[in-house]
Amino acid sequence: MMAAEIRRRLEGLADPERAEILRRFFKTGPGEYGEGDMFRGIRVPQLRKLCRDISRAGVDEAVGLLASGWHEDRLLALLLLVELYKKPDEAHRTLIYMHYCAHTDRINNWDLVDLSCPRIVGCHLQARDRSALYRFALSESLWERRIAIVSTFHFIRAGDFGDTLAIAEKLMGDKEDLIHKATGWMLREVGKRDVEVLEGFLSENYDGMPRTTLRYAIEKLPEPRRQAWLKGRV
Repeated sequence: MMAAEIRRRLEGLADPERAEILRRFFKTGPGEYGEGDMFRGIRVPQLRKLCRDISRAGVDEAVGLLASGWHEDRLLALLLLVELYKKPDEAHRTLIYMHYCAHTDRINNWDLVDLSCPRIVGCHLQARDRSALYRFALSESLWERRIAIVSTFHFIRAGDFGDTLAIAEKLMGDKEDLIHKATGWMLREVGKRDVEVLEGFLSENYDGMPRTTLRYAIEKLPEPRRQAWLKGRV
């Protein structure tokens, strides 16, 4: 009954005109990174409200939603898993983490990754072995590689930069622009907390760093310093 109610609520929020905009925004055309994805046209704030309204739903309902072909259904599933992960039950948290890692093929666009992995994968691995992130960093899946670097946002917030820098270094040669952007974003977050750590990393990796990664990483530096890095005069 809960699953049927969730589907009914999602169908009721659909907006075909916005869905068309989202299909273009999330690159669903042939050969694009979101090829074939389907959109209902629901805004993220609406999904967050719906997540609160269905707070009695559990892990089974969330995992069921992850199987949906609709993008917003999968995003709602991930928002629900993030909320469920907050419960102070380690067995429950481990179950959610395991489901997350087992369904990365359904976490298949940048918003789905970014809104969920720091709060589930990053949080779960804060005090645990983090080798899973390094396996993801070497994956053929664009989305698993993005999970690897963006999950470290949780560590960055705790002042722990080591895995961010190590994974960023492994991703320097990546061919995907979405990885360049995510890596630069995480490096920028490191720099907001410790600019010396950021600039030390840049010094060691400047020659092999994609230009997009560099631009994202130095975005918050003082303008003279930013221009110096752009011109390679540091």
